[in-house]
Amino acid sequence: MKAAGLERWLASIWYGPARGGGLLRPLAALFEIVVQARRFLFRRGIRRVVQLPRPVIVVGNLNVGGTGKTPLVAWLGLALRDAGHAVVLIARGHGGSALGVEVVGPASSAQTVGDEALLLARRTGLPVVVGRDRVAAARRAGELGADVIVCDDGLQHLRLGRAFEIVVVDAARGFGNRRLLPAGPLREPLARLAQVDAIVVNRVVADAPALSQLATLATSQFDMTLVPGALHALDGRRPERPLSACRGERWHAVAGIGHPQRFFALLRAAGLEVLEHPFPDHHPFRAAELEFSDGLPIVMTEKDAVKCGGFGLAHAWYLPVSATLEQGAELVARIERRLAQAQEG
Repeated sequence: MKAAGLERWLASIWYGPARGGGLLRPLAALFEIVVQARRFLFRRGIRRVVQLPRPVIVVGNLNVGGTGKTPLVAWLGLALRDAGHAVVLIARGHGGSALGVEVVGPASSAQTVGDEALLLARRTGLPVVVGRDRVAAARRAGELGADVIVCDDGLQHLRLGRAFEIVVVDAARGFGNRRLLPAGPLREPLARLAQVDAIVVNRVVADAPALSQLATLATSQFDMTLVPGALHALDGRRPERPLSACRGERWHAVAGIGHPQRFFALLRAAGLEVLEHPFPDHHPFRAAELEFSDGLPIVMTEKDAVKCGGFGLAHAWYLPVSATLEQGAELVARIERRLAQAQEG
């Protein structure tokens, strides 16, 4: 079974009515033992948590796949910058080939540093550091002058000490069947939610089962929506086009993200007639994959666009989205209070 087919099969078990997951439950039980044993080792100090001189804020999720972390990281980095902090973002560099620690700039290659890291650097203008070793990446961030470090996707990277943890939940999919990998989409048990400092719910589509689970937790919750901007020409040679001007038009929609259906739903909500082309997360696109014979325009995510800009496609566009948070100021205030406590300690 090819990777894309395996991904669809697992998603149908995790989030849909498909059968067959029972064979995976023994593996999920084994995975939970490993997860709990690993947390025990760090909790007892058998494995060491590295506390760095600069406070770290971790933005992560329990689910495999996209929940909206990267837009939140961009929003949070800029919000903290506007509050007067020197912010550096760190990320693993998924999809990139870099083996060590790399500082990302707008001219960096997505093939080297990864698509999400390059998107963050271009979107925010903040320094971004990638590294499979998050501790080494955070140390480099400190060398760049950070007084706050925001880590994109590091919830399970327990070696990296953190001052504040945020979990992002996709309300459209919730937690699926609520089982651990590989029988379900979860990296950790749902009980982990009660231990984090804040939960941000990406409410693209309301999902009552997921929200009812969250309602039982005492952890602070904040609502986030992703707001689309104007369409940008992939080759940069044409002016921006309002998304509303495309209502009723047929478009090829390309998405190599963790949850492509969220992007397609956003386009349909704007009135576009969408021909779907989902790809695996962090897919290394080739120009031939985006050559359609009907002459219809192409729209893709901003994350995909950082890998496709050099393809010379004159009829391709990308759609940036920006996070907006209800009570965002309160989230920033909570983080700043925690940072002040850490400094006093």
